Amino acid sequence: MKNENAEKVSRVEPVVLFEDETVLVITKPQGWLVHEDGYSEEETIVDWFLGRAPEARGVGEPGFSPKGKELNRAGVVHRLDRETSGVLILAKNQEAHQHLKQEFKDRKAYKEYRAFVYGRINDRWGTINRPIGRSVKDHRRRSAERGAKGVLREAITDFERIGMGEYKDEPFSYVKLMPKTGRTHQLRAHLRALDRPIVGDRLYGEHKIDKSNNLDLSRLALHAHILEITLPNGERERFISPVPQEFEEAAERIAE
Repeated sequence: MKNENAEKVSRVEPVVLFEDETVLVITKPQGWLVHEDGYSEEETIVDWFLGRAPEARGVGEPGFSPKGKELNRAGVVHRLDRETSGVLILAKNQEAHQHLKQEFKDRKAYKEYRAFVYGRINDRWGTINRPIGRSVKDHRRRSAERGAKGVLREAITDFERIGMGEYKDEPFSYVKLMPKTGRTHQLRAHLRALDRPIVGDRLYGEHKIDKSNNLDLSRLALHAHILEITLPNGERERFISPVPQEFEEAAERIAE
């Protein structure tokens, strides 16, 4: 128990990027769940958010775990995976929640991520247009590859290569990723389908990670860098979560 408490105290706290009476925009640290998953008892972004904005309790849509437990998802409009860091917007009231959900649904929100991937991406720009279903090999994974099961949902990701090079005789690429749709694990599944999984991805890059130097990164190399969206007050705003220092250092390692 002492170790668990020490881990909680040592966790990096979310950083507030913007706040008004309707929304809160933060940098979500790597390692935090956005909302409870029905399994873990750890503090979530929602817990932290309600400590700051208790009026948001009950805002949003109900969600349930695979076991049928109702999950507290107060204020959640979109998600980032536990190991992904970056910009996240939360709604303080139901009207704001509905407005923001519609922005994402209508694809009016611009999202830009930064990621390192294993191997060389030779095209400077491109679009990955592959529908996503469920993996037949692992129930935790989504799949954009042939043989995916269940309903296949449209999924589109634009990309731009920022850099490419070798570190300790192993090739890597540094990319901007601009998802046009918002499927679960979309970026991770799309890059896996190209056999260019994201560095440090134990779920989608398990065939790479144990044989690689992983650019000396100890985390999933995926960061939500920019979110541009129209707020409930009608203003179009652009929020930037700074690229983590370890990403800057990794970029220097592969600089040609």
